[in-house]
Amino acid sequence: MTAIWHNDGSSWRVLSPVGFPDEAALHALVADAPQLLPLSGSPRLVVLGREVRLGTGWADLLAVEPTGRLAVIEVKLAKNAEARRAVIAQVLTYAAYLRGTDPDVFERDVVGLHLAKHGHQTVLDAVVSSDQEGSIDAGMFREGLADSLKAGRFRLVLVLDEAPSELVRLVGYLESVARELVIDLVTVAAYQVAGNRLLVPQRVDPERQPTIDAAPSPTSSKAKGELVEGADQFLEAIQSMPEDRRPSALRLHQWATELERQGLAKLVTFRGAGGRCTLLPYVKGEQVGLVTIWSDGGLSLWRSVFERRAPALIPEVEAAIAPVGLKQGSWVTEVTDELLQLLRSAYDTQRPGQR
Repeated sequence: MTAIWHNDGSSWRVLSPVGFPDEAALHALVADAPQLLPLSGSPRLVVLGREVRLGTGWADLLAVEPTGRLAVIEVKLAKNAEARRAVIAQVLTYAAYLRGTDPDVFERDVVGLHLAKHGHQTVLDAVVSSDQEGSIDAGMFREGLADSLKAGRFRLVLVLDEAPSELVRLVGYLESVARELVIDLVTVAAYQVAGNRLLVPQRVDPERQPTIDAAPSPTSSKAKGELVEGADQFLEAIQSMPEDRRPSALRLHQWATELERQGLAKLVTFRGAGGRCTLLPYVKGEQVGLVTIWSDGGLSLWRSVFERRAPALIPEVEAAIAPVGLKQGSWVTEVTDELLQLLRSAYDTQRPGQR
């Protein structure tokens, strides 16, 4: 168990978790920030819906990975009696219901209403809307989703404030015998320090014997590209662009490099399997950015990050990119000096509670 030590100015002491007021609070936290969950393989989850009807029950959250593998997420507080055996039965029942579902039926009847609430028509639309790297291959994703549904290759995620030992043993047993399932047991502890709320998420790894003949997902070995720190590879990729596009791409590269020099962003290059490159200026302390820079000289803007990091600047940014509008992944080809200055200001805006 992780211990959080705090010095109040006179001595060190171990903090006790303050917990969550109710299950709904933990549920909302996971729905809004699934990236905080330390899952095996570190996939990026995209939440498709909350309280999703699966058979006779309602899954807390249904999500999908960039490979197309579906994830069923159940959230419980340890004081809830269901946090022991019943939660296992619940999540397995949902997996059994999904197995064999036709992808079109899944998209229309299972998550259709949830997708529509966020302006998406398809599961692929939802995944692409959060794909800052530009790494999603539509064909491979559809193939992976169909395989996940057909074979029952799902990720089952159990999220609690603390894990009862009986549940840990059950998860360890299932992991050792269920070849088609990836099971993550995650605890999220909450602490209060000097008026700030701290979260400590941990993946609980039950002791188990490795399954030698476990069958990997057929999509797991396919090349998906790589993330490389810095902007050098992006700069190299610009040289292969048509000559008329290079100046705008170089200008954006220089702008991003200056952001990093000033300590406002961390630059990461994504090189896709097909050679396509994007430059990702991550905001401080996160692995997401307000923008994605493409090697052909365009920008994608990410509204969800603006809403968290610089909401006050949204009207000005929308005016600068009109009539495009600031949406999730808005594509901008005419990048003015005014827009770059606004974006620089957005990167320089601290999050609430950081001042």
